[in-house]
Parts: sequence; structure tokens; C-alpha cells
Amino acid sequence: MKYGSVPGIGLPVSRLVLGSVIAPRTEDGPWFELMDRASELGVNCFDTAHTYADGDSERVIGRWMKSRGNRERMVILTKCCHHSQDRKRVTPFDIAADLFDSLSRLDTPYVDMLVLHRDDPGVPVGPIVEALHGHREAGRVRAYGGSNWTWRRMKEANDYAASHGLHPFAVSSQHFSLAEQVQDPWGGGCVSVAGPNEAEARSWHLAAGIPLFAYASLSGGLFSGRFTRESFESMKAAGKIGEDCLRAYCYPRNFDRQDRAIKLAAMKGLSLPQIAIGYVVSHAEHGILDVHALVGAWSAEELESDVAGAELLLSRAEIEWLDLRRDSLD
Repeated sequence: MKYGSVPGIGLPVSRLVLGSVIAPRTEDGPWFELMDRASELGVNCFDTAHTYADGDSERVIGRWMKSRGNRERMVILTKCCHHSQDRKRVTPFDIAADLFDSLSRLDTPYVDMLVLHRDDPGVPVGPIVEALHGHREAGRVRAYGGSNWTWRRMKEANDYAASHGLHPFAVSSQHFSLAEQVQDPWGGGCVSVAGPNEAEARSWHLAAGIPLFAYASLSGGLFSGRFTRESFESMKAAGKIGEDCLRAYCYPRNFDRQDRAIKLAAMKGLSLPQIAIGYVVSHAEHGILDVHALVGAWSAEELESDVAGAELLLSRAEIEWLDLRRDSLD
């Protein structure tokens, strides 16, 4: 397993991160087995959120860590302050409320990374940074940052932190994958740093030394291997492609990238998901972007395949060719 680091966290952090939005709500056994296998394979970072499975995602991770006695060896990224149907929830009160819920569910005195799930650009950054800093000083959080915060808002937060002697945002979680995010997949303020239009965002992350935890690293299923350009219409008609994937990623230029990824997979004797994960992680290996790939897995076999993808090192030429920035691999 390849590892990176996050300021404030004393452990190396696996480049492949196991997402838990699909964690079972009632039965521990299958998820415990999957987390056991992830740990055996060197995956030490799990991604969850206050909203996932109505809190059961965090609860099952907490029960697993307690049963295995491995809390100090694991890195937990959880997210707070997702908007509700009633209001936007990016306030110091909501940070505290969600954090204390998460600590209780995870059965731990601290979380390694606390990330704001959404942003509210109408809210000043000062009180938010002060609240997060306070939780870090109290030992409840080791690093914090923003998910679906634009790089300019994160810069504003870190400028405020620098001018007031506070800890800055040290981590980010946005969409990054081989596909461009053409539209917001969930219609709720999602932010992507993928594609040619987001080069400035990626450059800022790299210059600021802020590692990126990339969600939708398989582009909502576009690089899952379940469908291709040729089977797209029939799969769509059968309702076998998620609405988030259709809305955000299923566009001609992304199918062009999929075509190339399928070709490269055949050349290397690998699967399409392995190429897509390798594309993300190889950015870190080449120093292009300090990025970790978030993946979901339904089985140990799927997870093992994903880990093999994270071990893949694509060349810069291969990265550029997959991303339509080169006409050939020659």
C-alpha cells in the first residue's frame, strides 16, 4: 500500500481510502469482514460522515474498532454540517452538535480528520475557523478542512487562520477522477477539481500543501466496468445507471476518456476500475497532486482489485493520454 501524510496526524495515511456510505445498517458481520480485509491489505483510513446511513456508518466503524482494539492504528475521516431540507448548517453550533454525535457513534475521544461536508458562502469564515480550532485545541480533532469548499474559500479560511494565530484547514475533500464533473451530481453545492477548467484549483492545493481526499474516484460508476459507450443507452433505459452518474459524468468527452482507459487496461492486463484508481493515485506519486482515492467496495474481492489499482504507477505520458491531453502514447 502507498501512503501519504496529513499535517497533525501522526500516522501515515493510505492512498486508498475505504468509503462507508454503503455500510450495512443492521448487520455488522459483512462490514466487519470487509474492514478486516482492508486492514490486512494496508488500508488504514476510512471515510464516513454524520449523515451516512443515518449515523449507522459511524456506529459500525466504532463497533469494529472497539472489537479489534485498533483505534490508535486507524485514521478516521468524518464529515459534519451537511445541509438539511430546512436550512444550511455551516455554523459553530452545527459543527459542535455533529462532532459530539460522531464521537459518540465512533466510540472515540477524537477524530483524525473533521471535514465540513458542505459550504455556505454567505457565512464568514472567521467563526468557522475559530470553532474548528477550538475543537482541535480540546483534543477532539487532529486535523480539519473542507469538503466541497472551493479553493478560494479555503484560502480565505487559511488567510484568516494565519492572521489570527489559528490552525488552518489541513485537508480537503472534493471530486477528482479521470472524468470531468460536468454537472453537480447531487444538486447541492458539490465541488470538483477534475478536468482542464480546474487546473488552478489543483495548483493551489499542491502549493498550499493540502492533501485531497477524492470522492467519486470511479466517477459514479463510469469507470466501474459495468457499462461502456456501446451499452450505455440500453443500461440507461433499464435504469441500471445511477442518476448522479448520468447527471455528472455521462458525456461524450468522458466516454472518450473511458475508451482510452479500456484500451490501456487491455494493454496492461488490468481492469477498467484499476486504471481509473491508478490514474488518481499516480498524481501523488509524480508530485502532481497530493491525492488519496476514496472507493466503496461490496466485497473483499472488489476491495482487493481496488488495492491493486492503487499500487499501479502510470507514467506522466499515460496520465496525459488518458486525460485527452496527448494524441498518442508514443
